Amino acid sequence: MTSAAFDVLGIGNAIVDVISRADEAFLGQHGLVKGSMMLIDEQRADTLYAAMGPGIEISGGSCGNTMAGVASFGGKGAYVGKVRDDQLGAVFGHDLRATGVSFETPSAKDGPSTARCLILVTPDAQRTMNTYLGACTGLGPADIDPKVVASAQVTYVEGYLWDAPEAKKAVLKAFDAAHAADRLVSITLSDSFCVHRYRSEFRDLLRDKVDILFGNEAEITALYEVATFEEAMEAVRKEAKIAALTRSEKGSVVIKGDETWAVPAAPVAKVVDTTGAGDLYAAGFLHGFTSGKPLAECARLGGIAAAEVISHVGARPEQPLRGLV
Repeated sequence: MTSAAFDVLGIGNAIVDVISRADEAFLGQHGLVKGSMMLIDEQRADTLYAAMGPGIEISGGSCGNTMAGVASFGGKGAYVGKVRDDQLGAVFGHDLRATGVSFETPSAKDGPSTARCLILVTPDAQRTMNTYLGACTGLGPADIDPKVVASAQVTYVEGYLWDAPEAKKAVLKAFDAAHAADRLVSITLSDSFCVHRYRSEFRDLLRDKVDILFGNEAEITALYEVATFEEAMEAVRKEAKIAALTRSEKGSVVIKGDETWAVPAAPVAKVVDTTGAGDLYAAGFLHGFTSGKPLAECARLGGIAAAEVISHVGARPEQPLRGLV
């Protein structure tokens, strides 16, 4: 494989996170299911935003968080995602570039405003996400440059992109460009609700196009419609080249062919906010993988990154991850 300008190219929904603390009563009052991710329209976004308590605004989006994590480890990353030329779009671009990630996707000049995710964190550290996709849905095949894809060791995408038909086409174009250049592709299942929407497509992708799969316990059991993690492990073993599966405080399990590596979770003094745990696990794993580390070590790095991000509010690292290894 020829040398790469980038370790990881991420393609995702470019979203600004608005994070606020809330109690169970607030969730009930607004008909929100704790721990879920719901897609909402602009009117609902405005209503919820007005009702939320004080919050912090920070660039997010699942894949954007992963790319910030790759950069925090010292890896070279690039990102493709669509924002509008508005205030939140400027915030997103500034925050991502400030982490050291290349972000060159042109902003939309018209159409919906930049996407935002309203995240309510309850006292048990669970997060309930309400996402207005806005300008995100404008991402399409024209935003994918095959030369950029060919310049990255791994192209990593989020399953959430399947909610927008043009974004899905963009991902498939990128996957084909990566494989044409003898590069690898990776996907995260994103959310068990997302899995329920696109189960058969995700399984086809897994068999035909994906080299590295990320998912958590709820997502992988949903993908195979089984009751236990053990059943899901045996099912994914038959379809995935490499699967990295997270299990919260139980750590993670990596599966490749007949081999299995179970890696314990990194210790955390106090869990403050679980937002971004899976995103940062993927960052650590991909950084290890593109650095040529063994799979168990990739999982250990993923665990270190996840532990850092759940120890504070917000879905991006607060201290350089390269210093924690």
